[in-house]
Amino acid sequence: MTMAGEKLLSFIMVLTRVSAFFMVLPVFGWTAIPVRIKVALALIVAIFFSIVTPVGIEARDICIFEAMLMVVNEVFYGLALGLVFAIIFGVVKFGGQIIERQMGFAMAEILDPFTDESEQPLANLFEMIFILLFLSANGHHLFLLVISKSYEAFPAGSIPTAATLAGGMVETGSTMLTAGLKFAAPILAALLLLMVVLAVLARVVPEMNILFISFPVCIGVGLLTVTIFLPFINDFVGEFAGLMGKLLPL
Repeated sequence: MTMAGEKLLSFIMVLTRVSAFFMVLPVFGWTAIPVRIKVALALIVAIFFSIVTPVGIEARDICIFEAMLMVVNEVFYGLALGLVFAIIFGVVKFGGQIIERQMGFAMAEILDPFTDESEQPLANLFEMIFILLFLSANGHHLFLLVISKSYEAFPAGSIPTAATLAGGMVETGSTMLTAGLKFAAPILAALLLLMVVLAVLARVVPEMNILFISFPVCIGVGLLTVTIFLPFINDFVGEFAGLMGKLLPL
């Protein structure tokens, strides 16, 4: 393979990893962002990293099939990096969905203009607040840092094994479930205490229609506790970078 061919293949692999990463990345992967902006951003980042990062391609003849296989590997690695971000980003939304179901908002839905999907209002509010806090803390720099570290650990042409990628995704999923339950735990405890109080009232005052009363009371208590614990979303912004360092397949 000639020097020009090596450079071209290296740039294609860098562009493939960066494009796959941004494709599923939260915020940048939203459908509300024009495709031209996404393509321009991926090209700029790929050009930069193709210049400053090492290349894992040896100076030897590489057949077309082998080159295509290397590009496909870059796609899987980029998608794995982006999915880890997307899953951890979903912790706040997942916690909000748990709270909404306990409050009785399971059937409430709104259209998210950023993803063009039906979302639950409280979970969407949590996600918007978290994203604003994340971006205000220059969290978007973490995206570029992860790409940079990925090329330091695995230059273009070399990626982790399939077992490493699969293990990272499984661990990320379990972390999302655990963190989501921890995020919703205080509000769930308040709603559980409310259910106990209502159960006691149902035994003490049998004439009272507890089912009719429980719906507005659960919603009111839920909204009150959400208002109290809403500022604690900022604490998860600080934990986010730590989780990324533990879960990313680098």
